[in-house]
Amino acid sequence: MDTQKIIYTSPKSERIDKFLQQELTDVSRTNIQNLISEGYIKVDGNNIKTNYKLKEGNVVTIDYKEPEELDVVKQDIPVDIVYEDNDLIIVNKAKGMVVHPSVGHKDGTLVNALLFHSELSSINGTIRPGIVHRIDKDTSGLLIVAKNDKAHVKLSEMIANKDVKRKYYALVHGSIKHDYGTIDAPIARNPKERKEMAIIDEGKPSITHFKVIDRFEKYTLIECELETGRTHQIRVHMKYINHPLVGDPVYGPRKTLNTNGQSLHSKSIEFNHPITGEHLYFETEIPEYMVETMSKLDK
Repeated sequence: MDTQKIIYTSPKSERIDKFLQQELTDVSRTNIQNLISEGYIKVDGNNIKTNYKLKEGNVVTIDYKEPEELDVVKQDIPVDIVYEDNDLIIVNKAKGMVVHPSVGHKDGTLVNALLFHSELSSINGTIRPGIVHRIDKDTSGLLIVAKNDKAHVKLSEMIANKDVKRKYYALVHGSIKHDYGTIDAPIARNPKERKEMAIIDEGKPSITHFKVIDRFEKYTLIECELETGRTHQIRVHMKYINHPLVGDPVYGPRKTLNTNGQSLHSKSIEFNHPITGEHLYFETEIPEYMVETMSKLDK
């Protein structure tokens, strides 16, 4: 799907996502809504919401190019598998490992490693098989991967319905005075910088709960629980309250501790098994790179 323009000719108002679902038969309604939220789809040159109702004469512009399809090879790369059964895998991803192949990272990813180890669900195509949710390259910790389509569909529904509890540990700049807090601020693609996310009124609802675990003179270790799962959510929210993550090259200050990327770790995941209904809980230790960083900080 490259750049194209569609003129809405019907006198009857219609939601843009519903209309485009009929026009773009190979694109799901969910993906259309994501493209609208990220600013790839505009009406009369303006960003709009996913529930925008088209009027006769509106010009819909779609400026989006499908990502290059890649051949994903199986690679014998060591991976820390915390749990595995016939339906899913729980991985403790290492900091610095990309989750799935992309134009800039064609191999050496978690997907390359897991395909060598096991069959994965096919719902996300050849580039992202098994990937139900993602964490950034420089975020370490727990991640759920689906081994078959049935488990994948159910897990996606559970995440959308907030039935999967995810908690992260983050080291942030500044001393947070309150022991607990909630950040409720909508997130969308930054219109000025496509690779970044930002707090924007028209963005998707985004909620992060946090509590203080430990305080240092100029830094704070916090636990964050996601109520929603937006791209870069914790990183954007902590910048919003003036406590950006230590080492964050995008949302943090230039003067920061050298941790080779943001100090963020997916510490625990809790959910009911998508097939058996069994209650599952997994937790990992704080990674060595964060422990070492904090050992050098003044209280």
